[in-house]
Amino acid sequence: MYWGAWFGPQMTGEEPPWNMSPVTSLEQKVGKGLSLLEFSAPLAECTEPNELASCRFPGFPTQAMQTVREYGAIPFFSWTTTATPEAVEEPEFQLSDILSHRYDRYIKAFAKEAAAWGHPFFLRFNWEMNGNWFPWAGAANGNSPAEFVAAWRRVHDIFTAAGATNATWVWCPYAEPNGRTGSLARYYPGNRYVDWTCIDAYNFGANTVNPRPWRSFDTLLRPTYRALTTRIAPGKPVVLGELASNGPAARKARWIRQMFSSIGRAYPAVRGLVWFDRFDRGLSWPLESSRGSTGAFRSGLRAIPFLGNQFSQLDASPIPAPR
Repeated sequence: MYWGAWFGPQMTGEEPPWNMSPVTSLEQKVGKGLSLLEFSAPLAECTEPNELASCRFPGFPTQAMQTVREYGAIPFFSWTTTATPEAVEEPEFQLSDILSHRYDRYIKAFAKEAAAWGHPFFLRFNWEMNGNWFPWAGAANGNSPAEFVAAWRRVHDIFTAAGATNATWVWCPYAEPNGRTGSLARYYPGNRYVDWTCIDAYNFGANTVNPRPWRSFDTLLRPTYRALTTRIAPGKPVVLGELASNGPAARKARWIRQMFSSIGRAYPAVRGLVWFDRFDRGLSWPLESSRGSTGAFRSGLRAIPFLGNQFSQLDASPIPAPR
């Protein structure tokens, strides 16, 4: 399996791949190089919310991609058709704007730059679309599930026309632990537009920011995993695009051990995972939060044949699932 992390700036003030020190540090703690390195970018960067005149469109992050490749990992790039600073309501960046060709110029330029770089990368596009907390979601910002599907297909077609076939398209809903997965199919663009499916899942546990019950890995993953692998996209490999547990050190370490045990036993379609190694709203997700967490993760990487940073020469697109 592939494995990796999405780092925050907590160690150096600058997150990878712009500063690779955290990658080296985690690699030393868990005893294996990363085969995936996640980072993100929006379509636009604005100085004033909802003021299009204040926005710039930075384009494809070629140098960041090259840094990841030279390290030997596969870039796992999370990209959105919206702007920063991010808000749930972004009237200038609705899915209808994508469908009306408003931003074609910038998306086409982005795709051409991706094609010019030419190497394989995962593109986790407009993730967690089944929630209501991101401006590209089907239940936010005046959008609909049908518009999400149409916008995905349009952007995919732009990439194809530009020759950016080095992008491996990752469709990534948020886990539905309560079993409400029936609506997920409304967001699925279709097999010809998706290469890998994906699940984001968090064990929040008791906290004052986003209180949730303590949930095991199985409780979080099983309903959505079954929906993806039996109804929505059977035969597609699955990657866990954001995965983490909050909680006290001993309990978090136990959760990680159980996670690895479950993956090896009951989730054969899962062929990669990315740990959310970031602080978010005061919650401590990073593996480095305790020796127990890093130790549990180290043991799990040994128990299952996870791959290291051996992909500096990867040239296959779409990126194949490890076997």
